Amino acid sequence: MSAEMSGGERMVHITISGAPGSGTSTLVSKIRESTGWESLNGGEVFRAEATRRGLPVVEFSELCKTDLDVDRSLDTLLRDAMTRENGPQIIESRLSGWWAHELEIDCHRVWIATSDEERARRVQNREGGSFEERLAESSARQSADKERYRILYGIDLDDMTPYNLVVDANDLSADDVFTIVSAAIQGE
Repeated sequence: MSAEMSGGERMVHITISGAPGSGTSTLVSKIRESTGWESLNGGEVFRAEATRRGLPVVEFSELCKTDLDVDRSLDTLLRDAMTRENGPQIIESRLSGWWAHELEIDCHRVWIATSDEERARRVQNREGGSFEERLAESSARQSADKERYRILYGIDLDDMTPYNLVVDANDLSADDVFTIVSAAIQGE
């Protein structure tokens, strides 16, 4: 299952989505290593823009809520990359599965599902801080982002309709998640 344009040019093969801390970046790295595919990471694009503006991610997320054009421009970049001739084969962002679904791109659309607590634990292990702080930050960011996507696009992040593979990663290692997704890729 991979998208091809009329001239045989390859488009995106797989989208990887999940809430911050769910393990999407780790999964993308593993897929890149095993396939040699190129990727575009929506979180990196988002964080780079926050840094360029001199804002912490939480504040930049708040800015995106009030200045919807900022978010739209970042999302347009991702959507354009999905259909660009010889673009990246892997697109990672919270809405990439939605975009592929809406653009009718025949590709794997993966959602990595994790609880608030599991995401907070993973972020705490990666970045430090107390579990309670990480849980509060994660919950606040997820809530703000859900509202922003609802306002911007009418998308409910809890709706799994666009995804053809949802992986409950709460009790799985990064390698376990990769094994499941890799099997789906190989079963094309």
